[in-house]
Amino acid sequence: MTEQGERAPTRRERRKAHTRAALVRAAQGFLSAGRTDVPILEITQAADVGMGSFYNHFDSKEQLFQAAVEEALDAHGALLDELTADIDDPAEVFARSFRLTGRLHRRQPELSNVLLRHGLAIVTSDRGIAPRARRDIMAAARAGRFTVKDVDLAMTIVAGAALCLGQLLHDRPDRDDAQAADQVTEDLLRMLGVTADEAHEICRRPLPTLDRSTEGGAAA
Repeated sequence: MTEQGERAPTRRERRKAHTRAALVRAAQGFLSAGRTDVPILEITQAADVGMGSFYNHFDSKEQLFQAAVEEALDAHGALLDELTADIDDPAEVFARSFRLTGRLHRRQPELSNVLLRHGLAIVTSDRGIAPRARRDIMAAARAGRFTVKDVDLAMTIVAGAALCLGQLLHDRPDRDDAQAADQVTEDLLRMLGVTADEAHEICRRPLPTLDRSTEGGAAA
């Protein structure tokens, strides 16, 4: 039993979870490379699992790819929640999330490619980045930090900026990703109603690392 009184997973359950995770990682690799026409056999070979194991977890290749996108979204969204948990100001929560997401494209290029290749679907998804951005914009508006007349239109602009920034950073490896992400965030804050001086100051504040394994909140 665990400390919370929950039953610990059995060896068989751990093995099944490991197999499923391997399939999802393999699918994310193919998605990142833009290869969705691969046969299931190639996916299982990349995951180093047996062909029969695939159907213990997924009914089809399409279902696996959907799970791969959703889990990529959930992982990044959970990371943003973790890295903004110490902030009370919803305007800064939004800014930190956007600045960190901008840095994601260079630090986690495989995840970045998954997000960019499914950009339009991600904008309207109820998982991952989009619902959190909407939540933060609405919270900042309620607190009087943002001036937003139409949340849907604000989300359209924010999502477009996020996706285009990511593509630019992939296309222009010579660009400084941190500087570009901070500048776009500053411009968005001004658009959303934050004064120019404060937007500039917020976007110069230190950031926690995107690496979960790094302790102590080192600046990014």
